[in-house]
Amino acid sequence: MRPLQKEIIAYEHVLPKIDPQKEIRRSVDFLKNYLKANPFLKTYVLGISGGQDSTLTGKLCQMAITEMRKETGDQSYQFIAVRLPYGVQADAADAADAVAFQQPDQDLIVNIKPAVDAMVASLTAAGEKISDFNKGNIKARERMVVQYAIAGANNGAVVGTDHAAENFSGFYTKYGDGAADLTPLFRLDKRQGKQMLQELNCPEHLYLKAPTADLEEEQPALPDETALGVRYQDVDDYLEGREVSEEAAERIEDLWRKSEHKRRLPVTVFDDFYLK
Repeated sequence: MRPLQKEIIAYEHVLPKIDPQKEIRRSVDFLKNYLKANPFLKTYVLGISGGQDSTLTGKLCQMAITEMRKETGDQSYQFIAVRLPYGVQADAADAADAVAFQQPDQDLIVNIKPAVDAMVASLTAAGEKISDFNKGNIKARERMVVQYAIAGANNGAVVGTDHAAENFSGFYTKYGDGAADLTPLFRLDKRQGKQMLQELNCPEHLYLKAPTADLEEEQPALPDETALGVRYQDVDDYLEGREVSEEAAERIEDLWRKSEHKRRLPVTVFDDFYLK
């Protein structure tokens, strides 16, 4: 195994093989324990895209909330799923199917297009040129603004979907989808998330579809693997301690190095990694 591979695996806490039932239980208990440790919280809020990660995270949230109500008798616990399209969502049917699978206590739809367009217009009027890529990050951050607003109105916490196969590369927007109060999928790669969804009897089209952030208008539905420059199969193999091609390993390690700043937020004078 490559030296940096060991470091990355240790940081991400990825197991070479999982028991899906055990990891489902582990995540559900984690979500419940967070609420027990913070008794002022009664709600989990999650943005639903219709992809694998939010589908799995939402199902785990609803399972945790259902168990909390049953165990405590407190019916105020709730899970709020919120769909956050920019105008018309291309895979809106998948998002609806994900919600149907999760059965949240509340299913909200908030169109972020007016807010994003107003922000871009204000910045343009101030003399800033906003690229399509930059606008995509604005969309991601606006979605998190909405989720925290809903959480704030419901004594809630925002749940994130970050997992090992994204975290290693920083494949998320700073203070956008990378911002959350807790991330129950941390330690899992894409392959393992699929195994958990299979165990939960999720409709297979929700976890077999090609993952995409779908933030850029000039490159709609750009596959994650194209943006990353490496296949998730190689990423999963690498994170599980298997051998991958030299080309794939170098790309993975390059992404790890370049995204270090995203895993240290915010940076302080005590973060000496910049001095290495």
